[in-house]
Amino acid sequence: MKGDRVEIVVDAGDTTRTYEVVASRAGRRVETAVRRGVVEVSEVTRSGTVVRTARFMANRVLALVEQPVPREDGSEQKGYTGRPLREDPET
Repeated sequence: MKGDRVEIVVDAGDTTRTYEVVASRAGRRVETAVRRGVVEVSEVTRSGTVVRTARFMANRVLALVEQPVPREDGSEQKGYTGRPLREDPET
């Protein structure tokens, strides 16, 4: 979703550096993957096309913080009424 972001804190020798990858447009998302000693953070479109990628050596990454955009209260639980779908016949 637009606004989702991932912060990556990397050891840069005598200091640390912080990088951000942000889903910049509507319909894009940020995906993370750890493969063969490399942390890969990518911004991806709805169709799965990678827009940009940031790669870091896994042994240098100190923190990887995913920060999703707060969703609206009703959007995730659409149609939820707070009661079971059917009543229990024993009560």
